[in-house]
Amino acid sequence: MIALAVAAEWRKLRSVRSTYWVLAVTAAFTGFTVLLAMQMAHVWDGLAPDRRDDLLLRPVQELSTWVASLCLAVLGALSVTSEYRTSMIRTSLTALPRRPGLLAAKAVVAGAVALVAGEAATVGSFLGTRLVVGDRPFPDQHASIAHDLPGFLVEGTAVPVFALLGLSLGVLLRSTAGTLVSVVFLWHVLPLLAFHLPRPWSERVGSVLPGGLPAQMAGIGADNSIYGDLLSPPAATAVLLAYAFAPLGLAAVVLARRDA
Repeated sequence: MIALAVAAEWRKLRSVRSTYWVLAVTAAFTGFTVLLAMQMAHVWDGLAPDRRDDLLLRPVQELSTWVASLCLAVLGALSVTSEYRTSMIRTSLTALPRRPGLLAAKAVVAGAVALVAGEAATVGSFLGTRLVVGDRPFPDQHASIAHDLPGFLVEGTAVPVFALLGLSLGVLLRSTAGTLVSVVFLWHVLPLLAFHLPRPWSERVGSVLPGGLPAQMAGIGADNSIYGDLLSPPAATAVLLAYAFAPLGLAAVVLARRDA
């Protein structure tokens, strides 16, 4: 039954235009990061040697993951709020009366699509930017591609977490606008507020926000994150999983207890 529900949710997701728009924006921004890297390479060539140490490539490489997180959160939200808007949720619940099973099927599909898209955007941005800068010794690119690639693979895991957050908030709020506002707050506004807190609170708060967790999971937080590495890799992994599954569990309880 769950397999049939997953197949049905996959069919629904790929039958709407919003899915392709979201994935197209994700891919387009990945290409945009490569163009930014090309511009940085041009700037590098024109800088005096003593000024090149201030030019960092990693923030550009991480932009794709950041944007993909929002895009796939939108996809997760629309996968459920669009059904509430059109009342198709009643049809879905009639076909699959076990509401937790329906939510699980939606989560599997949204999470899988987000994982593939997030890893493609993250790895594509990393490899594309390294390709266009060539052998220019940017100060944060001394390690080999094989050394840095696992860390970027871990960073890509933030994308399905945001997709599941969007899905869960969509179930809880039953409003596209309310869900997207909440997602943007968690994705950008809250980290921005944390960044402006006085030290050490900026590091403490930022280290447990979704965007600061993947680097700590990979054990590279101290070198590449403004939040440092206050959490061990297992602790950061546990917190990231909590962001994905705690709201999903709450959404399952609420969905089971209220009217469609």
